[in-house]
Formats: sequence, structure tokens, C-alpha cells
Amino acid sequence: MPEISVRGLEMPESPIRKLAPLAAAAKKSGVKVYHLNIGQPDLPTPQCGLDALKNIDRNILEYSPSQGYLSYREKLCTFYKKFNINVTPDDIIITAGGSEAVLYSFMACLNPGDEIIVPEPAYANYMAFAISAGAKIRTIATSIEEGFALPKVEKFEELINERTRAIMICNPNNPTGYLYTRREMNQIRDLVKKYDLYLFSDEVYREYIYTGSPYISAMHLHGIENNTVLIDSVSKRYSECGIRIGALITKNEEIRKAVMKFCQARLSPPLIGQIVAEASLDAPESYYRDVYDEYVERRKCLIDGLNRIPGVYSPIPMGAFYTVAKLPVDDSEKFCRWCLEEFNYKGETVMMAPASGFYTTPGAGINQVRIAYVLKRKDLERALVILEKALEEYPGRVEEE
Repeated sequence: MPEISVRGLEMPESPIRKLAPLAAAAKKSGVKVYHLNIGQPDLPTPQCGLDALKNIDRNILEYSPSQGYLSYREKLCTFYKKFNINVTPDDIIITAGGSEAVLYSFMACLNPGDEIIVPEPAYANYMAFAISAGAKIRTIATSIEEGFALPKVEKFEELINERTRAIMICNPNNPTGYLYTRREMNQIRDLVKKYDLYLFSDEVYREYIYTGSPYISAMHLHGIENNTVLIDSVSKRYSECGIRIGALITKNEEIRKAVMKFCQARLSPPLIGQIVAEASLDAPESYYRDVYDEYVERRKCLIDGLNRIPGVYSPIPMGAFYTVAKLPVDDSEKFCRWCLEEFNYKGETVMMAPASGFYTTPGAGINQVRIAYVLKRKDLERALVILEKALEEYPGRVEEE
């Protein structure tokens, strides 16, 4: 039989989804599983989006334009103005989720062998998209003890060489919930200018910032407008993960021309998804406020609860709806598997994402998990009880000296 490609062999499994068969088996045996592993919000999609879906009146479900519907892109421009992001419809290309926007950014801007600097821990699929593009991720370490703040400029410059082509950030961050400060964003801007790099900025969680500070987008950074590509998605903003609608936004016309070739090759972004996403832009301010307030309460519930469990530590995430927590275990992946395969407390267990899958450095994150606070507070409280019981019984528990 012919061999699988090197690309296929190097493609990493998702730390978020690879334990899903174990969760399915646990459920089949009658165990209730609290899903803390995946960023699938349980809050409702805007009613105006659901109404648009229910009231689709078409005789043909046709291709849309490769760059997405103009009407949707025009409404997005108005939406972004609320965040002081000033773009035109021509600056926006609609994609099949934020994932396609990241992939096409890499494909259009990077050559095989080019390197992207990414602070770690990082969203695991960045590695997958880099492999797809033939590029290489070079990670710069952040630490849980320092709240995952960016290291000094010198640490970045140690990684920069003739193959360095880009910096990739997620702000607010998945998996840590870290929010980059103005100083850190200016530091990144200066590096991009100094070395003439691309800046890929994944900003799909911008609606969820808990510091009260003004949001700093990559689009706010002066002097690197033609170096910047912004990634966006409706998945988290409107609880619309399944409609697969994202956006790639850049002022750089040459990038857009290159991206459009890939867009034309895949024909068009999802028609029905665009209809729902465009309608969802009419959601009232009360929708955004209610969702935001709910995440604030969930964050407090989870972080307070985690830090009350003996041996557990989580910094306070300043954005998104994730945290990376340190557990008193020998190996978080073994622990997560054990929770699904061998443990339950009164017929219930928890599913988390081993944080080692968000690192490329061998051994990093070995005793950490990513937890998404996307469940109701009552469910989060119950999940915390179960987690504490699991840690008490886990045979690989490690006590700090």
C-alpha cells in the first residue's frame, strides 16, 4: 500500500476532540459527562439569526460570491466601527469559519519552510494549518506563573532568522484567556515593522474582555496596516459555531488578491451560514450585554472554584471564556483519560482538554488542562465538585513539595 504523506503523519490530533470517543463510551455506559473541553457556548443564538434561518424562502440554494455577499460585508463594516476598526467591504473576505481564514492567510503569505512565531500555549489548530501550508511554527514560551504575559522583545528576537515571515497572536487568547496590553501590542508592532513581518491576529473573542480597558486590535496599530491580517468568526460571538462563517480582513490588496484565488478554488463560503450571520448583526445591545454578563459570572464561579481545590491553580483570565489550570497530577492527558474511562462520582464525570496539546515544546503543559466555562453556573459548580473528587482519587496525583 502507498505510504501516507509526511504532512498527514505530522498533522497533530486535536487536544480538544481526540478524547471524544472516550466521552461517547462513558455516556453510552450511563455516565453523565460535563464538557469543559470545547468552546461550544450553551447560550442561545440571537433570535433574529434563528428567524432568518426558519424563514429562508428560496427556490435555489445557489453559490454565493467567492468573497461572500456584499450586503453582509457592508453590515460587518458598521459592526466593526463599534470597536474603532475602520474597514471597507473590499477589505473583507468571508470564509468558512475563522479556521479557513487562518489557513488561507498562511497559504497566501507563506512559502514552504517559512516560520511563524507564536506565543505558547496556543490554539492547537494553528500548528495544523501551518503544516498544511508547509510552514513551521516557532513558539515563544509564556508561563502560568506570570499569567501568560508576553516575554521581553529579546526573546522574540532570539527566534527571528532569515526564514521568519510572521507573528501570530490570538487576542484575547485561546487557550489561556490572556489579554495583550497596549504595551505588548506596541512591542509586537515594533517587531513587525523592524523585520517587515506579517502579523496574523485572531480576534474572535474581542466581545469578551473583563478588564474594563479599551480593546487593542491589531487594526489599531499604526504603520503596519499592510502587514496585518485580522481573523474573525461568528462562532463564539453568536453561539453559531455550526454555520461556519468567518472573515479574513486586511488592507493589503496583494494579500486579498492571493487569498481570492484560494477562495475561487473552493467556490464559495456557506450560503445559509451567511444569511444567518448577516441577520444576527441586528441582535439588540441587550443580547450582547446579557451574554457578556453571563460569562463574567461563569468566570468568577470557575476561577474561584478551581483555586479553592487543594493543589490547583488558575490565573484569572482577562478575556475569552477559557482558562489554563495547573493540576496536582503526573500527566494531564492520563488524568483526562482516566476521568472518562475509569472514574465517575455518583454517575458523573468531567471532560477537559489536556494543555500539552496547546504547546509544541516537549514536556510543556504536562500538568495543565484547558477548561472552557461554556456551561451554566449550576453545571460548572457540579463539575468543580466532580473534579475535586477525581483529584482525590487519581492514582497519579502529585503533591507539591
